[in-house]
Amino acid sequence: MTGPITAGVDGTDESLAALAWAAREAVRRDLALRVVHAWRFQPDTAPEVADREAQERWVRDAAEQAVATVTERHPGLAVTTDVLEGRPVETLVEAAADADTLVLGSRGHGSVVGFLLGSVGQQVLAEATCPVVLVRAGDKASSEVAGHEIVVGQQGDPEDSAATLRFAFETAAARGATVRAVRAWTLPPVFAYSPASLKLLDDAGGLEPYEKKALADALRPWRERFPDVHVVEHVEMGSAGQVLLSVSGRAQLMVVGRRAHRTAVGARIGSVAHGVLHHADCPVAVVPHD
Repeated sequence: MTGPITAGVDGTDESLAALAWAAREAVRRDLALRVVHAWRFQPDTAPEVADREAQERWVRDAAEQAVATVTERHPGLAVTTDVLEGRPVETLVEAAADADTLVLGSRGHGSVVGFLLGSVGQQVLAEATCPVVLVRAGDKASSEVAGHEIVVGQQGDPEDSAATLRFAFETAAARGATVRAVRAWTLPPVFAYSPASLKLLDDAGGLEPYEKKALADALRPWRERFPDVHVVEHVEMGSAGQVLLSVSGRAQLMVVGRRAHRTAVGARIGSVAHGVLHHADCPVAVVPHD
């Protein structure tokens, strides 16, 4: 059974934009919407909500008001609301385990700064087992117009990007949008060539034809599965983050893969996802690799 679209809310404008995005996506994909508000008792707060019961009531009222706006806009949408006491990262990661997609809000101040991710957002992105979509305050449904594309990055072999491409094609099919599949390549150092890799490049006719064939091979099963989705294949020399951002002007959603890197201070997302999140001016979906 497919899980719900889950939105994490906390009363901020960013989280309300994420909730609105999640509701539209749930309607398009005929999925339920789950709204999760993670909170922790804060004893040093305003006197009227200084005790646990009053504070929980205030949190629940805020969550219910946000949901009321969504249900008024989408009367047929099945919505459940969970107000859960606990640490935000652990609560949201646990909610993601049962979700089709987790949607979060993030502060941003234009395309130069992009998404401003706090420690909660970074850890949830690195640890969630489902795709996580970041939405900024001010995101409007008007950005999801015909002609705007789902831009997805493809790297490595077909199996390396299967989850990322699946998410992009499913989203495009639900919206009637075009998928722009982007594969970036750079000149490798001479010592990276082996006799076997040199033969592959020679058979392909050079580096760029080799990269184009690699992208076509990765896309083939998804083209067959989603024959009505129009696809633009984009192969360009440069760093993956830079190439993706160069085509983001007409993107209604950017989709990138994620391999979490464990460090002494916790999990971190990869450089491509990190770069896109910090400079894209549209929602960004970060998809964990299978």
